[in-house]
Amino acid sequence: MSTKVLKQPFSNLQLELLKLYSRPIPDEDLLQIKRLIGQYLADKASDLADEVWDKKGLTEEKILNQHRRIPSSQKTA
Repeated sequence: MSTKVLKQPFSNLQLELLKLYSRPIPDEDLLQIKRLIGQYLADKASDLADEVWDKKGLTEEKILNQHRRIPSSQKTA
């Protein structure tokens, strides 16, 4: 008799949310929870972007003064 290990189709976050939502909650609460999760993920992305800026020594001035276009006289065919 062979034993198969089934891969869990849900992530740990999904499992926690399923536990949380195992009982009915008002739509307004659901909306607030969605906003909280969205804000959390946005804050996390912003923190990661800040780390990259710090690591590369970027400043707003450096970014604004950076030219991305190559003058047509310098383009090669």
